[in-house]
Amino acid sequence: MKKLSIVVPCYNEEETVVPFYEEVSKLNTYFEEKELEVELLYVDDGSRDGTVAEVKRLHERDTRIHLVSFSRNFGKEAAIFACLQKSTGDYVVVMDVDLQDPPALLPEMFSYIDQGYDSVATRRVSRKGEPVIRSFFARRFYRLMKKISKTEIVDGARDYRLMTRQVVDAVLAMKEYNRFTKGIFGWVGYETKWLEYENIERTKGETKWSFWSLLLYSLDGIMAFSTMPLSLSAIVGLLFCILSILLLLFVFVRALVFGDPVAGWPSLVCIISLISGVQLFCLGIVGQYMAKMYMEVKQRPLYLVKEEF
Repeated sequence: MKKLSIVVPCYNEEETVVPFYEEVSKLNTYFEEKELEVELLYVDDGSRDGTVAEVKRLHERDTRIHLVSFSRNFGKEAAIFACLQKSTGDYVVVMDVDLQDPPALLPEMFSYIDQGYDSVATRRVSRKGEPVIRSFFARRFYRLMKKISKTEIVDGARDYRLMTRQVVDAVLAMKEYNRFTKGIFGWVGYETKWLEYENIERTKGETKWSFWSLLLYSLDGIMAFSTMPLSLSAIVGLLFCILSILLLLFVFVRALVFGDPVAGWPSLVCIISLISGVQLFCLGIVGQYMAKMYMEVKQRPLYLVKEEF
């Protein structure tokens, strides 16, 4: 009998813990027919509400339910890593607890695993219910990543993914501190089937992702799977060096022909300010990469566990 681990990262999801369990329970007959042993693992990312208490109450009803609770909030990337690390199944599926990842898709996902695929990933074909500005920038991000990175990152990709143990072990082998799971899934490769579905809005609770946090997350993704910003800063620096040489030649020739080479000091101040800004911008790009290296070198744990059962 093979085992399926359903792993769920949670952060302040008190209202959705039980509804999610009830939706998964509707598949119990399917699991029995497929002869699958099931474990449901909630990973609490330092919630400040009653998420842990709700999971404990469910555990009293169903011993298949397990909990890993962090000592504080370490972020969703750390929670997903813990989900995979603590899972024990031959198959592992990562899902969001807010029911935007419908458990009803699991039978179809398993059908592709039976056909020989190593993983089945999901992507949204629409962004119904999302703010227009967020959707616009999300699409621009995926388009940009397609151009500057060799790693496949699919537009609309969700964390909802069913994997064999081989794929899970490959993801866990990448122990980097600054994680961008969507990119990691693409980097490890393996035969992946993409399953499309319409966007489903939350039934309860509120999203924990603000526009600003998503923007920072996208920057993490760019720096994790592309060195193009470094190359871009070098190119910009080279172009400004060439431009400065041309400007020097222009000033020299103008002084020889017309004299008075110091006229136009306001424009000169503007040019100096522009070049200084470009230098600081390029230095900032290098600094961000160095900051990531600094965090990697420290080798701090991705998360700390407060409670586990």
